[in-house]
Amino acid sequence: MNFVCRILLLLLALQARADDWPQWLGPKRDGVWRERGILQKFPSNGPAVRWRVPVGEGYSGPAVAAGKVFVTDRQALDRTNSAANPFDKRSIPGIERVLCLNEADGKLAWKQEYECAYNMSYPFGPRATPVYDNGRVYALGAEGDLLCIDATSGRKIWSRHFKDDFGVPTPLWGFSANPLVDGNRIICLVGGKGSVAVAFDKENGKELWRALAAKEPGYAPPMIYEVGGKRQLIIWHPEAVNSLDPETGSVYWTVPFTAKMGLSIPTPRLRGDRLFITCFYNGALMLQFDQGQPGIRELWRRAGKNERNTDALHSIMSTPVFDGDYIYGVCSYGQLRCLKAANGDRVWETFAATGGKEERWANAFLVRQEDRYFLPNEKGDLIIARLTPDGYQEISRAHLLEPTNHGPGRDVVWSHPAFAHRSIYARNDKELVCASLAE
Repeated sequence: MNFVCRILLLLLALQARADDWPQWLGPKRDGVWRERGILQKFPSNGPAVRWRVPVGEGYSGPAVAAGKVFVTDRQALDRTNSAANPFDKRSIPGIERVLCLNEADGKLAWKQEYECAYNMSYPFGPRATPVYDNGRVYALGAEGDLLCIDATSGRKIWSRHFKDDFGVPTPLWGFSANPLVDGNRIICLVGGKGSVAVAFDKENGKELWRALAAKEPGYAPPMIYEVGGKRQLIIWHPEAVNSLDPETGSVYWTVPFTAKMGLSIPTPRLRGDRLFITCFYNGALMLQFDQGQPGIRELWRRAGKNERNTDALHSIMSTPVFDGDYIYGVCSYGQLRCLKAANGDRVWETFAATGGKEERWANAFLVRQEDRYFLPNEKGDLIIARLTPDGYQEISRAHLLEPTNHGPGRDVVWSHPAFAHRSIYARNDKELVCASLAE
């Protein structure tokens, strides 16, 4: 075989490489889809569906790894107590499940299930995306059941129950912060005095350390960023942004930043030495890390008169994108906005990506792929668009699945999909669909 042929085969092999999506926001936990060979526009009849399978209700996204798809759901045993008001926290009996499907065809490989009565607002299934790591899958249920499961056989290896083990109540909207695997640890938000953040030995579930105290643990995923000469574990609970040593739990620094109603949700985003945080009621905060040591200083914070009359960005669920000198994110009533990272000034906004009009909590997720973004929104649409300081440029749109969750008073899809193997894996409360996005 000549040299040119070998190079061509190598290039084709690299292009054909299929990446996994083993956790919240993908392989690097940054919301970037790095696969190549992705379609530029959708066909007129939408992307080709590879398979659809029934699932139960849930807000949790799927994880894709090792030829499998992992997702959690809930089977409610009695809906008579499930009042139309999602803030009604009456106990609802049911079963939570961890499902493992074959990536190739969606067929069920195994399931783990356990009884789990819900005592929370919006009692419509688990929240946290499973994490795959080295042959094991870790799943966190909405009532604080943390399971470690053999990814091949479905055998439960160990489990913890936050409410019993730490004497903490279920947060208003359930245990929702996506767990983080780091080295020999799995780090979770638990709650309680001195145990807002807890690291468990991922091999056996034993506690390694606990840290921080707050009235509520919040819902923001733990994140680790290497900056200021240290690996810093960022824990944002509803009272403050904190940096910890991920190996010991010792606190490097704390910056007060209140999140009303405990709504510390969107993932803190890093760009260079700057950390951006946004929340629904209390607006946005930009911090800058010190050089050569774990310290921080505040650059700016912006908040409007209220969550509707907003200044900068008041996100509720969607993780913002920090791209160069600009930030893109979905605000409190569905406005996709562009901000200047230097000071939080608004550059533009549009309702086109979320639903076309102002609606409380209207949502779309933002996933970058090369020089554009895939935006799955709460209507069940998947949008391809370019986001630049000049504005929102929609390239293509397809309807992927039906919105089935009526918690906010309208039908929505509030589950973050996975992007892997040149496909999207998205779910509502009735089915999980896999559609090809290959070019």
